[in-house]
Amino acid sequence: MTKLSTVLEMKQISKEFPGVKALNGVDFTLYGGEIHALLGANGAGKSTMMKILSGAYQADDGTIVLKGQPLVIREPADAIRNGIVCVYQEVDTALVPELTVAENIMIDRLSGKGMGWVNWHALDKEAGKVMQGIGLSLPVRKKVSELSLSEKQLVLISRAVAQQAKIIIFDEPTAPLSLSEAERLFTLMRKLKAEGVACVFITHRLPEVFAVCDRITVMRDGRWISTRTSDETSIPAVISDMLGRSFEEEFPKKDVPVGDPLLEVRDLRRGTRVRGASLAVRAGEIVGVAGLVGAGKTELSRLLFGADAPEHGAILLRGKPLRLRSPHDAVKHGIVLVPEERRKEGVLVGESVAANLTLPTLQRLSVLGFIRSAAESAAASSLVQRLGIKTPGLKQKVAHLSGGNQQKVAVGKWLPAGADIFLFDEPTKGVDIGAKRDIYSLIGELAAEGKGIVYFSCEINEVLGIADRILVMCDGVIVKELTRAEATQDAILYYASGGGQ
Repeated sequence: MTKLSTVLEMKQISKEFPGVKALNGVDFTLYGGEIHALLGANGAGKSTMMKILSGAYQADDGTIVLKGQPLVIREPADAIRNGIVCVYQEVDTALVPELTVAENIMIDRLSGKGMGWVNWHALDKEAGKVMQGIGLSLPVRKKVSELSLSEKQLVLISRAVAQQAKIIIFDEPTAPLSLSEAERLFTLMRKLKAEGVACVFITHRLPEVFAVCDRITVMRDGRWISTRTSDETSIPAVISDMLGRSFEEEFPKKDVPVGDPLLEVRDLRRGTRVRGASLAVRAGEIVGVAGLVGAGKTELSRLLFGADAPEHGAILLRGKPLRLRSPHDAVKHGIVLVPEERRKEGVLVGESVAANLTLPTLQRLSVLGFIRSAAESAAASSLVQRLGIKTPGLKQKVAHLSGGNQQKVAVGKWLPAGADIFLFDEPTKGVDIGAKRDIYSLIGELAAEGKGIVYFSCEINEVLGIADRILVMCDGVIVKELTRAEATQDAILYYASGGGQ
């Protein structure tokens, strides 16, 4: 890449929390007009590093130099005043839903001291000008609560531009986005780069890194590991840096004997989101259901778990018709779901690791309605060890675990429940590369135990890597079945995009 001027230097940054050395003398340099990926497994320290830069945390040691001048950042307002803004994945926490697009973009004007009277027409006009300058078009008077998730991100980016940001940190911005929405974000990032803005890009999706980033910095265990240009490295090399070991096989697929049919679904329908789904899964088989965002995968998983009732069609368990009135019925019949929205539906974030892991089996751990604490701790401890859940203790609230460890808890709670059919809906969403491999391995173990797996995902490479058969879903219909041997990324995309219909 062309030699660019240094806009930011973070030198020997250290940060310690009780019992944890989060950062240990880390260096990070950022050029003006570049997109710089900051990568690492969960717990590597990358988010802590960026929280120090954006003012959410203060470093215990080290210095920050902005355009050659020492900079002290004590709070987010200090960072914003110096042109450093973070666009978080959880956009709803950063926006005011009942305010308009323009009001959210120009919110500094509304919250400033001595604000006085507001010229609303001028405010709308200025917000529109900001969006026009970066190639965006959103209705300025529309309430943010009425926007899609990707549109809310665009509002946050527009606010950063209105704040005259020269450094924008994108923290997992594509995790909830479709392929087309992610590409629109990348187009915008490239435009900001061309205007001299420095972008820091944190993501778990490595193909995106090589599609959009100029340089890549990898951290591991709170330390700097490497910084290279994108054309000097590769995905296997980055994975090796992230994990500290070779990652020859991303998907540890085992050959498992396939048994009798466990679950059959015949022409299942509900509304416009599931308009015709038929599938079967056998003992020891991993069936992938691939499709783009909005294809109806999540809605189908909810029907199979009894969370919603089908309007038409049949579900058969071991050849016998099954009527699911609720998730309780599904669990009782050995069908469990690991949902896409784990924080909302998969775990109780305000409860402890132990409480979450033992919730489905509390009856076994109780006497006369009282939980046997020793039995609960022993059961939870066994699962923590089996799954490699990283937690300070069993009493730690799940809200404070990393995304990968939260997902392990969401999966782990079902393991002692005696289930035969596991439904996984986007199980690696927002999960780092190390935790992904652990999840793939666990799914392989379940298949080896004779469980039936249905794996719903828009990550085509994952489905190709883990599934024995692949069903492609488009607009609420399963449109194609592919064997593992005949499935390719191009073929899945063709059918997922409406080809062949």
